[in-house]
Amino acid sequence: MPMRNSLQFGSVKIECLQGDITNQPDMDAIVNAANAQLMPGGGVAGAIHSKAGPGLARECKPLAPIRQGEAVITGAHDLPNKHVIHCLGPVYGIDRPEDKLLANCYRNALSLAEANALQSIAFPAISTGTFGYPLGPAAKVSFASIRDFNAFRNLQHVRFVLWSEQDWELFSRVMEEILS
Repeated sequence: MPMRNSLQFGSVKIECLQGDITNQPDMDAIVNAANAQLMPGGGVAGAIHSKAGPGLARECKPLAPIRQGEAVITGAHDLPNKHVIHCLGPVYGIDRPEDKLLANCYRNALSLAEANALQSIAFPAISTGTFGYPLGPAAKVSFASIRDFNAFRNLQHVRFVLWSEQDWELFSRVMEEILS
């Protein structure tokens, strides 16, 4: 049974779930921790492209390249969602200022979700894999970005999907510290 923790933040349910970002059928959109070319790669991007099928890469091609902190939206193709929002997070220690670039990922993804009248969105822990962003500081930036986003109109549910139980525990703790 996956680990789950949630709280109410204003009109929005914020949730941490241990699981697979590609298996969130109750979410309108999932977020891809993308590379600049928006193509299949390792980690989250590889998993999402694999489940979505080749149509996702074809739709992404004319939208690339994107820069750190930017986000674009596509259809979800063979995924059980309506959309995929692709964000390019910073490479820790190289792309500066890391915290502002990572915060821009979350802010821009939330803005795209709102602009497309989506009610729910699921995020991975952007930049914490191959890009090397330490999990604790990344969690703080993630939830501070939610706290500071003042344009919630359509979104009712924001989920963070964490692969491991340890990642889920850390994100859950930081969520409660920042949003309670």
